Amino acid sequence: MHRTYEGTNTPVRVSWYEDRIEILSPGGPYGEVTPENFGTPGLTDYRNPNLAEAMRVLGYVQKFGGGIVVARSALQKNGNPLPEFSVDQRFVLAIVRPAR
Repeated sequence: MHRTYEGTNTPVRVSWYEDRIEILSPGGPYGEVTPENFGTPGLTDYRNPNLAEAMRVLGYVQKFGGGIVVARSALQKNGNPLPEFSVDQRFVLAIVRPAR
């Protein structure tokens, strides 16, 4: 839902390692979201608004702009460290580590 489809056929990559899961999504932040303010609760912009609305209607997402908050809360409740993000204009990398 978040990736760019412009100028690339690069897939979203999910890599599972012994000590972490990495999710690499092509395309950096979009619109009002920048590498500097990425992850700010309530801040959102839509690269693929029709896809986002379809995902909401189908029940795959609950609301727009809430995914990072939900992920942080779920990981914290499970005893995991908070997710780590590396963000630039070319990609977003999310890293999830196991519970301690």
